[in-house]
Amino acid sequence: MDIVEQEITGGALEGVLVRPAAGSRAGVLVLHGSYGPGTLERCRLLAHAGLVAFGMRWYGGEGQAPGICEIPVETFSRGLDLLQSEGAERLSVLGLSKGAEAALWLSILDQRTAAAVALSPPSVTWANLGPGTDGRNRPWRSSWTWQGEPLPFVPRDETWEPEQREDGLVSLRSWYERSGELYPDQYKAAAIPVETTTAQLVLVAGGDDRTWPSHSSARALRDRRLAAGLPTVLIERHAAGHRPRLPGEAPASPSTHLHYGGTDADDLALGEAAWPHILDALRGAETSPASPRQDTSTGS
Repeated sequence: MDIVEQEITGGALEGVLVRPAAGSRAGVLVLHGSYGPGTLERCRLLAHAGLVAFGMRWYGGEGQAPGICEIPVETFSRGLDLLQSEGAERLSVLGLSKGAEAALWLSILDQRTAAAVALSPPSVTWANLGPGTDGRNRPWRSSWTWQGEPLPFVPRDETWEPEQREDGLVSLRSWYERSGELYPDQYKAAAIPVETTTAQLVLVAGGDDRTWPSHSSARALRDRRLAAGLPTVLIERHAAGHRPRLPGEAPASPSTHLHYGGTDADDLALGEAAWPHILDALRGAETSPASPRQDTSTGS
């Protein structure tokens, strides 16, 4: 399938728009995580699958906050506006890591969102990563705002220290786990209320994620939806890490700092298992109302 790429710069939006040359009625907002944009390859993959994909740069650009600190969720609504202007009638969002956190909130707060795909998601809103527009990263603040008000969040433990690894890589998972234990009331208040959205939800998580506890988080999100009688797809692989690789994507670059967990083979196996479910959600295949819980588990 022929595709067309367009850089979006200036104004309130920055990123890359990739669409099938013949157009599409289904559009997807693609959100990167906290360690860089890197959405072009994923947008190309989605466009070849027949979707209009907009990979948005949502922090760190000109006129944007330098860190993930009190980012307005309305920022992502503008991405949906762009997809609508391109003729997309079904609007969805796909995000990785902190981008998954944003994707979940968008599906709750912007009712145009028909489906949300969350790769390596959290189940709560965490404190900021880096500074806000004021240049400060302390005191802890929410990662997101809505209508000018910060969303409830969990602070992080100021006393935490990473374990020493022979390869020098740092695992952050215990930091998040410890912070949740240290601030139980905030943790409860910061739960992302996925049970309040009727958007189709696809959750993808690896049990060996060493960045944060996305596997247990995805199960918590699934269970909250299940209790509300809402269909949810969870795809999990116990040996996969933080960076699931969709079929057709190149292997992730080796990290020089963070320990992401998993192996390339397991991350690819997780992405391959998730891919048909992702396409079904983004294209609008209906989940059976008789089966509100739909899990696909692949080997450990």
